[in-house]
Amino acid sequence: MKDDKSRYTLRTSPELLEKLGYIAEYEGRTKNRELEQMIKQRIAAFEKEHGTIPTTENP
Repeated sequence: MKDDKSRYTLRTSPELLEKLGYIAEYEGRTKNRELEQMIKQRIAAFEKEHGTIPTTENP
């Protein structure tokens, strides 16, 4: 079964990954879901200041 999710490899220090894991566990999420939430928050903040970012799905 093929999903519609893009994949991205993140290279970071073990310390940052451990801290991310701590936050994710505290919030009841996986590290992946925690990163997704962080990314969404950052994009929302950027778009609030600079306007909507065009994408291929939303030109």
